Amino acid sequence: MRPLDPRLLRYARATRAYLAATVVLGAGQAALLIAQAVLLADAITGVFLDGFSLTFADVLPLIAVVAARAAAAWLQEVAAARSAAAVKSELRRRLLGHLAALGPAHRTPAGEIATLAGHGLDALDAYFARYLPQLVLAVLVPGILLVRLVPADLIAGLTIAVTLPLIPIFMALVGMHTEAQNRRQFRLLARLSHHFLDVVAGLPTLKLFGRAKAQAGIIARISADQRRHTLRTLRTAFLSSLVLELLATLSVALVAVGIGLRLVSGELDLATALLVLILAPEAYRPLREVGANYHASAEGLAAAEEVFAVLETPLPAAGTAAPHDGAIVFSDVEVRFPGRAGAALRLDATIEPGEVVALTGASGCGKSTTLNVLLGFVAPTSGRVAVGGVPMTDFDPDAWRARIAWVPQRPHLFATSVYRNIVLAPDTGDRAAARSAAVQADADGFIRDLPLGYDTLLGDAGAGLSAGQRQRIALARAFQRDAPIVLLDEPTANLDAATAAEVMTAIRRLARGRTVVIAAHRPELIALADREINLSRPRIPVGV
Repeated sequence: MRPLDPRLLRYARATRAYLAATVVLGAGQAALLIAQAVLLADAITGVFLDGFSLTFADVLPLIAVVAARAAAAWLQEVAAARSAAAVKSELRRRLLGHLAALGPAHRTPAGEIATLAGHGLDALDAYFARYLPQLVLAVLVPGILLVRLVPADLIAGLTIAVTLPLIPIFMALVGMHTEAQNRRQFRLLARLSHHFLDVVAGLPTLKLFGRAKAQAGIIARISADQRRHTLRTLRTAFLSSLVLELLATLSVALVAVGIGLRLVSGELDLATALLVLILAPEAYRPLREVGANYHASAEGLAAAEEVFAVLETPLPAAGTAAPHDGAIVFSDVEVRFPGRAGAALRLDATIEPGEVVALTGASGCGKSTTLNVLLGFVAPTSGRVAVGGVPMTDFDPDAWRARIAWVPQRPHLFATSVYRNIVLAPDTGDRAAARSAAVQADADGFIRDLPLGYDTLLGDAGAGLSAGQRQRIALARAFQRDAPIVLLDEPTANLDAATAAEVMTAIRRLARGRTVVIAAHRPELIALADREINLSRPRIPVGV
C-alpha cells in the first residue's frame, strides 16, 4: 500500500481542493456513523428491555442521520469524479506540453505515449474515486470511533486499537508485491500498443514482402503474455483481499466474543454492547476497503509514475535573447547519445546566409542529428553552434524556431482540410496566401482536382494523398511560413523519379533568398546545393 504521491500535489492543483473536501466529508461521515450507532442501540434497547413501541417520530432522527450519511457519500463521489477529471486533464496537458518542449530528442515510442496519455491516466479514476477517499477515512474513522468506544468499553476499545495496525501491515506486504506486478503489466501493455502501432503503420510494406502473418504471430504472443500477467495480477488481488477480509473478520469476532462473555456475566449492559457491536466492524471497514481499492488503483498509479518520469526529464537549456541574422557556425560540435558507443555527430562548418548546403554521408553519420541541433531539439555534448556570432543557446527557442521552415522526410498531415494542413491554423477566411504557397509548391493543380478542393478533408496521416502529394503539401507549408532558414530532411526519399523531379523544382523556388540545409542521398538533390558537407569525413574544416 502506498500513501498519496506528493508529486500529484505538485503537478495537479485540483488534488489539493479534493483532499480538503475528502477530509471534511470523511470527518462528517464518521460523526454521523456514531450518531447512527447510538440511535440504533438506544432504539433496540428500548424495544427489547423497556417494551417501548416505536413511532415514526422516534425513528425520524435515525432516518435523518442515514440520509445525511448517504448525502455525504454522494458528495464525496461527485467531488472525486470532478477532481479525477481535472487531474487527468491537467496531467495530460502537462505531459503533452513537456513532450513538445523536449522535442524528437525524447525517444519514448509513440505507442507507449498514446497508452500512457489515454488508458493509463484514465485508470486514475479508481485512485481518486475509491482509493484516496478510503485512505483518508482509514485514518479518520477508526480514530474518531475509538474516541467514542474507549470511554464506553475500555476492553473492546483496547482490543480494536491493538488489532487495527495488523491490517495496514499485511496491506503493505501484499501491496509491494501487487505494485510490482501492476507496473510490469502496464509496461507490457505499453509495449504491445507500440508494437501494434508500428505494425499498422508498416502494414503495406509487410504485405508487400509477405511478412504480415509473422507480425500477427508476434502480436498474438505479446497479447498472450499480457493476458497471463493480467490474470496473475487479478489472482494476487483476490487472494490479498481474502487475507485482509479474514484478518478483519477474526478481529471483529474477537471483540464480539469478549462482549458476549461480559454481557452474559452481567459486566456489560445491552446498550453499550450493541453500540460496540455496531461500531466495531465500522472501525475495520475503511482499512479493508483501502486494501481492496488499492488493487483497482494500482494501474493508475503505475501510469502516473511513468508520467512523472517524463515530467521530471530536464528540458534543454533555453535562452531569452532575440535571434540574430548571420552565418551559422558549428565549432567543434559533437553529439553523443546514451547507450551509443560512438559520437552521433562531429562537425566543424560554417553556413553563410542565403547558401544552399547539402549534408551527405552514409546512414547514421549525423545528417538528421544536425537538423535536430539546428531546431534546438538536440543539445551538443561539446562544442557550440553560433548564429551571427551569438551562441544558439542564448536564443529564445520559440523565437528561433519561428525563423525556420522544416520539411521532414515523412511529413505528418492531420485529419482535417487541405487548407488547414497548409496553414496549420484555424480557417481565418483569407486563403490567398495558402493558395499562393500551394502554387509555388506545385500542389495547387492536384488540390483543385480533389472533390472539395482546399476544403477536402484528409484522413489521418494524409490518407487519400500519394507520397508525392503529401510532400508537396509539406513544401506548401514552408512557402506559407516564409522563414529565412529552411531545413529539408531527405525530401525526395521514397518518391519515383518523375515525382522527385517535381518536388525538386519546388525546392529550387523555395531556396531563393533563403538559407537552406538539405539532408540528401540522391545525386540530383545534392546537385541543387551550392556546397556539399560530407559528414562521413573525420572532420570538416570551418568554412569548407
